[in-house]
Amino acid sequence: MPTLTRLLTILALLVGAVYAAMAALVAFVEPQPVPVTVKVPIPALQPAPVVPNTQTGVAK
Repeated sequence: MPTLTRLLTILALLVGAVYAAMAALVAFVEPQPVPVTVKVPIPALQPAPVVPNTQTGVAK
């Protein structure tokens, strides 16, 4: 049983250290806003052409 207790204690300390690091990042780091520009090519905005099926005559 001491081995299980030791394992759980070590895991709890590791989780606490990660939680403390995350809390420190939230408290002390201020994000810098930057403008984001994404160019979208015009063909990507146009719908694909409808091609009729020559065997059935029905458009896909």
